[in-house]
Amino acid sequence: MTEHYRDRRKIDPARGERLGDGTPNDANRIEIGPTRLAFSEWEAAGLTLPNLERMRRFRWERLTQHVVDRGYAGVLMFDPLNIRYATDSTNMQLWNTHNPFRACLLCADGHMVLWDYKNAPFLSSFNPLVREVRSGADLFYFDRGDKVDMAADVFSNDVRTILAEHAPGHEKLAVDKIMLHGLRALEAQGFEIMEGEEVTEKSRAIKGPDEILAMRCASHACETAMAEMEYFARSQVPGGRVSEDDIWAVLHAENIRRGGEWIETRLLASGPRTNPWFQECGPRIVQNNEILAFDTDLIGSYGICVDISRTWWIGDRKPRADMIYAMQHAHEHIMTNMDMLKPGVMIPELSANTHVLDDKFQAQKYGCLMHGVGLCDEWPLVAYPDKAVPGAYDYPLEPGMVLCVEAAVGEVGGDFSIKLEDQVLITENGFENLTKYPFDPALMGN
Repeated sequence: MTEHYRDRRKIDPARGERLGDGTPNDANRIEIGPTRLAFSEWEAAGLTLPNLERMRRFRWERLTQHVVDRGYAGVLMFDPLNIRYATDSTNMQLWNTHNPFRACLLCADGHMVLWDYKNAPFLSSFNPLVREVRSGADLFYFDRGDKVDMAADVFSNDVRTILAEHAPGHEKLAVDKIMLHGLRALEAQGFEIMEGEEVTEKSRAIKGPDEILAMRCASHACETAMAEMEYFARSQVPGGRVSEDDIWAVLHAENIRRGGEWIETRLLASGPRTNPWFQECGPRIVQNNEILAFDTDLIGSYGICVDISRTWWIGDRKPRADMIYAMQHAHEHIMTNMDMLKPGVMIPELSANTHVLDDKFQAQKYGCLMHGVGLCDEWPLVAYPDKAVPGAYDYPLEPGMVLCVEAAVGEVGGDFSIKLEDQVLITENGFENLTKYPFDPALMGN
């Protein structure tokens, strides 16, 4: 059978010029996205794909409205996740987190300018909402040395010139994570600098219809990758030669195979290393008849974060009674707290009415009850009552929010911990648990 170039260049030869998410069916395109494997799995699962053009417009309109509502000239973003939200473009995301060379200015009239790496101005060319691409936002010492102040002056003058045209008369400019010289230079231009993270976090908190579809796809891909990791662990651990890193590597690989992007942490541990929680995975050989716990913290398909946790019993014997009790208690904790979720509930109410863990688990409980999630862990954070700060989160839940509901259950000095977490959408009438992955039946006492 002859294979034609017109088919070789397609991500999916069975489709025409466009994929189901509205993007070009061109394997040579600049825009990153899901793989053929992911598309086929989503089709088999009956999932509806997002329309990315609509998703990008929703985000752009929502962020612009937040700028207008506050009377700001614009919002200037350096955080690569905020830039992804505004433009849906990426460029060396992890490197950019500690070497901030990109910036995006969204003006009050919707005009959007992206400062990118000078040799890669084409990386956002697929998105017509990005009206200009420039360079010169790299204001970190490694790149500019002792003349970073000069670069900051040039950059800040560009910002002033753009805003004079697209937001005349406005002096308040929201800025997120800017380097020190950049902040000083903008203030020298006469801007009153406002809290940019408040703008972006509030904007990102409500997911539009296509963002929710994208999250469903990303969740399915993540859980499929988790299943591969579980199969590997259960089949290989009894041989006595598999490390925590070997198991964790499966999740990384399967995420990338589906067009996912990275994993933010190394939170997988086995046996006694699960207590206290937050030990990062390493070379320890996982033993048969041990607990294995992990938190995905995964940036998956479409750049969507899927942040879920499971604890597995790996072995041919039954887990101990105290392990089963801790698992059941952790499960009750997240399910009871999940039942509180609905529109209109104030965040402090969630803290005040939480399911209470046993005294012996209080010292090592998780850092929060719940937190928002979208492109990463996001606003808001729901604290435990003893950690809640009055006035920090006096806001109601709204439809379109997505929260991760958490539990970490382990005793001080114990030889295991249980970590569980589900990702939950706030709907018009209540909630929908987006996480479908089962809980380990052995640890649940079944």
